[in-house]
Amino acid sequence: MSPRLLCLLPLLALAACESSGQRRDNTAVVVSAIGAGSALADPDNGPLDPARRVLLGATAQGLVRFDAAGQIEPGLAERWIVIDDGRSFIFRLRDGATWPDGQPVTGEQVVRTLRRAIAPRSRNPLSPFLAVIDEIVEMTPQVIEVRLKRPRPDLLKLFAQPEMALFHPDKIDGSGPFRPTQNRAGVLLRPVPDATDPDDTAGPRPQETLLFHGERAAVALARFRDGRSDLILGGSFVDWPLVGTAGIATANVRLDNALGLFGLAVATRDGFLADPANRAAIAMAIDRATLTHQLHPDWAPVETLLPAQLDSANPPAQPAWAALDLDERRQTARNSVAAWRRGHPGTITLRIALPAGPGATLVWSRLAEALYAIGIKPVRTGPEDPAELRLIDAVAPYDSARWFVATACQACSDDARTLIEAGRDAPDLYARSHRIAEADAALAADGAYIPIAQPFRWSIVALRLQAWQGNARAWHPLNHLRNETR
Repeated sequence: MSPRLLCLLPLLALAACESSGQRRDNTAVVVSAIGAGSALADPDNGPLDPARRVLLGATAQGLVRFDAAGQIEPGLAERWIVIDDGRSFIFRLRDGATWPDGQPVTGEQVVRTLRRAIAPRSRNPLSPFLAVIDEIVEMTPQVIEVRLKRPRPDLLKLFAQPEMALFHPDKIDGSGPFRPTQNRAGVLLRPVPDATDPDDTAGPRPQETLLFHGERAAVALARFRDGRSDLILGGSFVDWPLVGTAGIATANVRLDNALGLFGLAVATRDGFLADPANRAAIAMAIDRATLTHQLHPDWAPVETLLPAQLDSANPPAQPAWAALDLDERRQTARNSVAAWRRGHPGTITLRIALPAGPGATLVWSRLAEALYAIGIKPVRTGPEDPAELRLIDAVAPYDSARWFVATACQACSDDARTLIEAGRDAPDLYARSHRIAEADAALAADGAYIPIAQPFRWSIVALRLQAWQGNARAWHPLNHLRNETR
């Protein structure tokens, strides 16, 4: 694209708006994702914010990827087979796949990138859940094999995550589905031509291209409200109150039925929190229904670690206090606090680490009210500051109960940790499911994780993006926004 045309992009985006503020249907799709910026980042160096995840997923697909509904579809691999009782996945790379410099993607490069993601020193967030991989080998320049130590039927959902994107070994350049061009107006994303289709030579239509921005929620909402964008991705409870303040039409607001964790992890087992009865007191004090409904009436509270049985041998373990109503729970909690004070005079203070944002402040108000109600002084700290309790707000990357128990176990008991590791190392799926069930029960008894709800995720979607679908992964690929995109 010529430098002159790149400079005209802001004017073209403005011209795409009708007088009513609605954007015309035959124009580029303008996307905002909530995050720190629009630069590509390497997931092997640590977790990515929503904006960087969206951009990486758009420009560097994995062997497989998610469709609009959160289901698996071919990515860099055009097909695959599973053999050896689920211990071997063989992938055939798509013909004609190239890097941005035009060089073909080879099996050796794919193997090198995958090995780097799961290496012992990798900081990739998915690396701990890929320890089941025994070996990754290049069978031919177009075929690779992933050999597992034990069967793992959910492997493809991990490989579809943007953290498992495949990019050029020497730089963060992927094979698509889009090619990025950075400029002052944002990141222009153009679909990668289909090398196997001789008719795919005319170039994309305007509505098949995207202009991407990584920015704060307030800026993204103002852009959408003013008719200068079509989509906002990456919304969470943190910034949800801003949606109402911005005056976004109800028809444009979409919520995901995300599966994951939203609750408090015990970060230290010292002092007051050394006693499981005291940890249970914190869990009993929280008025979950009021907390969740204060943000949104459809945000449902939960009291169990697991959202469903998933691949556990048993249904979700219930806490011992589940049958009590809120008044009974708080009275029991006050009794535990009083018993502690008899041997430890003075004020009980607990620090709770939360992110900044108006939604987090609403959550804080209900947590603070709960602790004051049972005689504990709460103190709010930032997410990186020292604290006794830390909020976990995470969408599950795949549908395994082991992810839930492993992620919730921040400072859990040795028994629970041993069971979680036994689930990872179980020789077969039957043993794995029973170790996971035992770990779930151990965590419920230990009280080291305090469930509150499922993750709250929102998007703002223009009516012309008819292919957008809510899903349990809260993941919305940029090549599945319109029926015309590829």
